[in-house]
Amino acid sequence: MGRVTERRRVIRVRDGVVSTRPDTLVAEEPLEIRLNGRPLAITMRTPGDDFALAAGFLVSEGVLGSADELANIVYCAGATEDGSNTYNVVDVRLAPGVPVPDITLERNVYTTSSCGLCGKASLDAVRTTARWRLDEPDDRHAAPVRITPETLTALPDRLRAAQRVFDRTGGLHAAALFTPEGELLDVREDVGRHNAVDKLVGRAVQQGQLPLSGAVLLVSGRASFELAQKAVMAGIPVLAAVSAPSSLAVDLADEAGLTLVGFLRGTSMNVYAGEHRLALPTAVGGG
Repeated sequence: MGRVTERRRVIRVRDGVVSTRPDTLVAEEPLEIRLNGRPLAITMRTPGDDFALAAGFLVSEGVLGSADELANIVYCAGATEDGSNTYNVVDVRLAPGVPVPDITLERNVYTTSSCGLCGKASLDAVRTTARWRLDEPDDRHAAPVRITPETLTALPDRLRAAQRVFDRTGGLHAAALFTPEGELLDVREDVGRHNAVDKLVGRAVQQGQLPLSGAVLLVSGRASFELAQKAVMAGIPVLAAVSAPSSLAVDLADEAGLTLVGFLRGTSMNVYAGEHRLALPTAVGGG
């Protein structure tokens, strides 16, 4: 298993003074995801929680939706010519009877730490049919999610306090699940925002917790279309980001009934969609 951080020698220049020192960097390595033995995707990630990352990726692709659809996930021995295990290749085996998607050269995707699913040709191609409707209750969460602005604005500080590796490197994104009351449920870090979300969702599907209809997802950085899609596919009703959403993320949120909040900083936020889940005061002006 690769290390989460690595040490490198750097030359530091401060106020005209030059010195050398060791610096801690976040590790980044490729992970190949195979499905029933066939290559499916490659992502650049921070090593750790690889099985959860693979499972979460398959949730966002519409392949997995529950723990009983997953047989097992293993690292592939002999992934190199000399037969050694690099721990950079995982094989996901579906349970008997679970449909295996058609894996073709056109379908195979390469994902990067910055853009998510880059191999999709169009908006329609990435709008995989979701298994759950965000406004419908389930057996565990009969009441619809409601969250106050005060609770939302407290979440970034709670996320930051839970980021262990970021404190050493300053180079990781994070994603966290909270209850509507602001209780931290889980947090994952990775060099890519979409990987951090996949690790969260993957852990949830492994533990039989989907849909996450009673959870609030917070991501460091911006809210891309891919992150909005991952929230919808996992049944998460609220997605908040400390930076801006993309136009496609807002379009998807409107279409799917997702509450989308951006620029969540200090006591401020922008609500782009799904304001019915927020206990907002009456607007006093417009622009």
